[in-house]
Parts: sequence; C-alpha cells; structure tokens
Amino acid sequence: MNSFTQLQLTFDLIMTQLTIKLHQKVTSFLLDLELKYIKLSHGYSLLLPLALIHLTLTLTLLHFRLHHLWITTTLLIVSRVYLAKRSRPIYLVDFTCFKPDDRLKRSTQGIMEMSQNLGVFNQDTMHFQERVIAGSGLGDQTYVPPGPAAQPSVLNWETNLAEAKLVMYGALDSLFQKTGVPPQDIGILIVNCSGFNPNPSLTAMVVNHYKLKPEILTYNMSGMGCSAGLISIDLAQTLLHTHPDMYAVVLSIETMTPLWYLGNDRSMLLGNCIFRMGGAAIILSNKSHDRARSKYELVHMIRTNKASEDKSYNSVQQREDDKGIIGVSLSRDLMTVAGDALKTNITTLGPLVLPFSEQLFFFITLVKKKILKMNAVLNEVQKSLNLTDRDMEPSRMTLHRFGNTSSSSYWYELGYVEAKGRVSKGDRVWQIAFGSGFKCNSVVWRALKTIPPGGCMGEAWSDCIDRYPVKVQVD
Repeated sequence: MNSFTQLQLTFDLIMTQLTIKLHQKVTSFLLDLELKYIKLSHGYSLLLPLALIHLTLTLTLLHFRLHHLWITTTLLIVSRVYLAKRSRPIYLVDFTCFKPDDRLKRSTQGIMEMSQNLGVFNQDTMHFQERVIAGSGLGDQTYVPPGPAAQPSVLNWETNLAEAKLVMYGALDSLFQKTGVPPQDIGILIVNCSGFNPNPSLTAMVVNHYKLKPEILTYNMSGMGCSAGLISIDLAQTLLHTHPDMYAVVLSIETMTPLWYLGNDRSMLLGNCIFRMGGAAIILSNKSHDRARSKYELVHMIRTNKASEDKSYNSVQQREDDKGIIGVSLSRDLMTVAGDALKTNITTLGPLVLPFSEQLFFFITLVKKKILKMNAVLNEVQKSLNLTDRDMEPSRMTLHRFGNTSSSSYWYELGYVEAKGRVSKGDRVWQIAFGSGFKCNSVVWRALKTIPPGGCMGEAWSDCIDRYPVKVQVD
C-alpha cells in the first residue's frame, strides 16, 4: 500500500471517529436537558420541542456523515484511478554479460581454419569470408560455441541445446550472485532467442533449472533478431505496470550453432563472419525500496516496425538457398532499410529527449544526409549523428572484443561504458537496436547513481578493460 492510500484511509478513519463522538455527545446532552426540564416542570410540556430539536440535530449529523461519505468515496475513486493510470517507476537493478570460457576463444585465423575444416565452402567463398572478417573490426579473442568450435565441428540438436544452456545459466548465475536476489523471488521471466525455439521452451528450461515458483509469468520470444532484447524490456515494462511489487528478469541470448550456414551463398555467409557467442541477463523491479540500489530508471521506450513495407520485410530473411541449405540472408537494401527505420525512430524519440536547438539541428541533418549506407553501419551512424570517436568507442570495442552477439550486444556496450567510469548520476543512456522485420527500437534510461571505474568488475570486461580502446582497422 502506497503512502497516498495510507493517508487517505487515515483521514477517513479520523473523520468517522469524530462524527461518532460528536453525535454521541449531542445525544447525551439532549437527553440530560430533556430530563432536567421534565423534572422542573413536573410534566411533559417541553418533551415535544426537545424531541424535535433532537431529531433536527440528528438529521443534520446524518447529512454531515453522508456528505463526508460522498467526499471519502470520491477521493477513494479518484485515488484509485490516479494510481491505476500513473506509471509505476521501473528500475534496472543490475545486469550481467556472459563471458564464455577462454577455451572457446578463436582468432580470426582460427575461424578461417574452422571454416576450411568443414569442407563445404569453395575457394571463392573462403576468400570472401576472409575479406569480410578482416574488414569487420573483429579481434582475435571472440568466442565460438562448443559445437562449431569442436574438431571436427558438431552442428546438431544436442550442441544447439548445450550452447543455449551454457549461456543462459552462466548469465543468470552471475546475475543472482551479483544482485543477491533469490531465483524464487522472480515473478516475470522473459527469454528472447531468434534462432533456437525448442519445446519445452527456453523459459521452461530456466524454470526447471532454478526451480522457480509455480505462479511465475513466463514469455518466450523468437524470430525478432537483434532488436529482441529491447522488445523484451518493453514487454517487461508493460507487465510490471500491472503487477505490483515484482521482479522481472530479461534474458537476451542468441545461439550461433543452429544459424551456422554451410553453403556458398554470399548473402548468407555474413552471419558466420561477424556473429559470435554471448548473452545478457537483466533484472528489473517496480519495488519502491529498490530505487536506492538500482543503477537506472526506465524513461522512454520507442519502437518502430517497418514490416508492412516489402523492402523492409525482405531485408533479413531466414530461408533455403538453391541447394536447400538454410541460412539467414541479408539483402542489398539492408542499409537503406535500416536508415529509414532509424530516421523514423529517432524523429519520434528526439522531441522527448532533446532541446529544441538540437531537434532543429538533427532535422536539418536528416534532410541533408542519407543515413546509413557491421562496421560500415557504425561508420555511417557516426557521420549522420555527428558522433565523436569517443561516442562510438563502446560499440567498436564491443564488436572487436566479443563480435556481434545479437540482442545482447548493447548490454556489452553499456558494460564497457560502466567499466570506464563514464556513467554519472543523472546521465541519460540511449540504447538503440535494429532487427529483422525490419525494426528499430530505442530505450532511454536515467542513471540513478554514479558508477565508478571498474564498477562492473567480475564480468565480461574485468580482465581486459585497461587494454581498451585499441585501434581497429576497418573497411
């Protein structure tokens, strides 16, 4: 029960008690007065007038009580409507980014050897992969799942499942240890993974593994690409607005094993070149007492969906190639589609977060420039939004150190910013993500505290943050 409701109920109780006491005192006084005059007059000549006075005052008090009841009822209704309409603050208590075992690290040369050993790629395709990896900005310490990393590689259902469990449980174990929140206290669980959708679901696996409570609300999201993590935040926000005093956990992962393409269609090979193993676990709360220990408060959520446009819908597709081999195809229109989605999203978000002068500058920039033409995207975003190299550093360093980890990438980026001590109380943090469909989603957080350098130690960046930034050669 919040403080406003408690105050209203206290007021109601006090007024009711005063009304009852006043009525009792007046009634007692009138009865004493009646008996006194009866004794003095030795008769009943004054009984009727006094009875009428008593009745009049009683009706007056009754009217007062009814009026008070009406006021109380009105206040109660208004307070209930207000509380129902008011958005409960949503706090990001903390998050963790999964860091795989060092045995799963693969250099760019190691990735090429792994592809060569698969024996399915022709010479032209191997050269193409080598050029893409060399110009992608990925470093030599990204991680590959156990299935593809095995010699020879093993790509089957069991290795798919093993990768999913390794990432999910690793991220969640770290989250529960870091926050001190027992798994049994979780009321909402959302897992997003685009490429792997087993039965029982990934959420069911988590519930079974941690023995979560029977009444937990679980949601399993698939097929939404890299933007699914922020869509999961939006779903968690909606649920927390309607379920008070609750924790929600969002688990954003992608499984590389089932998405590893074993054909020679170049439009489907980019995933093999730039996507790597990773995942993130986030815990949100609508509990008022969690504000003091939370890192961020959710401020804005803007979602843009362009799936009604055929060019956007077809820009990222999971399909079969001409040999019947399944892969994810990226069309030549992808950059144009991404640019259009970005413009729509930012022009919606801009008025909410920017002063008028910046809104005007941004509008002019959008009109004059053609936005966007996995590092080429970063280059064009930087130019179009007039961002500095320091602004782009978290994205570039995350791509270099961990590769593209799909829907968890922006959590590795935020982890980098925190580890560098670049988050101060009151700062606004903007996360933006693109995804198949085509979608562009934005989340804005407000920092509730200053996070000191190394504030995320024990996580993904703990052993290497001092070595960054590094110079990255990209094409």
